[in-house]
Amino acid sequence: MFRGQFTYSIDNKGRISIPAKLRRQVSPESNDTFIITRGTAMCIDIYPLDEWQKFEEKLLKLNSFDPVEAKFIRMISQFATDDTMDSQSRILIPHSLIKFAQIEKDVLILGALQKIEVWNPKLYEEYINEAGETYEQIAAKVMSG
Repeated sequence: MFRGQFTYSIDNKGRISIPAKLRRQVSPESNDTFIITRGTAMCIDIYPLDEWQKFEEKLLKLNSFDPVEAKFIRMISQFATDDTMDSQSRILIPHSLIKFAQIEKDVLILGALQKIEVWNPKLYEEYINEAGETYEQIAAKVMSG
């Protein structure tokens, strides 16, 4: 499981380093291969290959004849690409995803349990502050069942 937050930079070629603390959580089954796709918020989702395969199993259970489910499958799949970490623990983020997430130079890398999220730090701060509810209120709603 991925946890924590890290501030890094993206290089001119669109590569980011996967923080050592997160790399240690990547299972050997992933072969250092990651699937990179659009997040459901203004971020980039990065899944180790084995976690992406579990996610794809869920996608395969969706009804491709249901317009909403089919649209979600298309939207998440069209941006999905894979990359293998290089010798310096970097992966290449496609330009279209960098543009989507409005990444400039600095990136906020978040461990989000089964995946890693990459954010523009300013957009992440706006996202957290726009909720209109406190952390305590959200926790009470989410954890009360």
